[in-house]
Amino acid sequence: MPVGMSTSGNGLIVALDFSDLQPALDMAERVASQVSMLKVGLELFNSVGPRAITELRETGARIFYDAKLYDIPNTVAGAAAAAGRLGVSMINVHALGGRAMMEAAREAARRGAREGGFPAPLVIAVTIVTSLGDRELREELGLPNSSEQVVRLASLAKAAGLDGVVASVHEVPEIKRACGSDFVTVTPGIRPHWAARGDQARVATPAEAIAAGADYLVIGRPITSAKDPREAVASIIQEMTE
Repeated sequence: MPVGMSTSGNGLIVALDFSDLQPALDMAERVASQVSMLKVGLELFNSVGPRAITELRETGARIFYDAKLYDIPNTVAGAAAAAGRLGVSMINVHALGGRAMMEAAREAARRGAREGGFPAPLVIAVTIVTSLGDRELREELGLPNSSEQVVRLASLAKAAGLDGVVASVHEVPEIKRACGSDFVTVTPGIRPHWAARGDQARVATPAEAIAAGADYLVIGRPITSAKDPREAVASIIQEMTE
């Protein structure tokens, strides 16, 4: 069975959006014990390579590889298998790649994990990135409003056998209704009440995310740019449980 939340059980994922490995390792040392996972995204992976995942995982942290894979099924399968062999706990693909691509990613990630001697990772799909609002979707991409599009893509991901999706907090209740309460929702665009909005268009506070039914909350800059990251994490966890 795919792995779920870590023993911390709080569902908080810290995004390590650094261009060098050492700051990421330093941040991991400070906050990993307080949270469910650490996220390795495109900036860190493309700066450092697979070493970012292996060295962070060696600290004892569980890793969400925010790969956003999107290509033909065979290419995505190869990348997903490689990530599985690295021991990631969660990896994502783009739902817009279609059912066959998502199915290939799911099977390959699990196969790779077996080959590496690791538990099967959660394989989830990106629906619509939270920097896009309804106006951009409609005027720039010619797509339906975010809610309609997200639920459609989430249902496709479930049909492909994926474990869940990345989606805005605002779509979580509809996703849970359409796909079931055990379908994992990972929510970026989370901003504590004391943090700046940044470049996110569809945001929510930690408390709003939990109330909506989100399983995992991804938070980066409010923690990693804080004067005291441990204190920032503790404050966010308090917001999540209020």
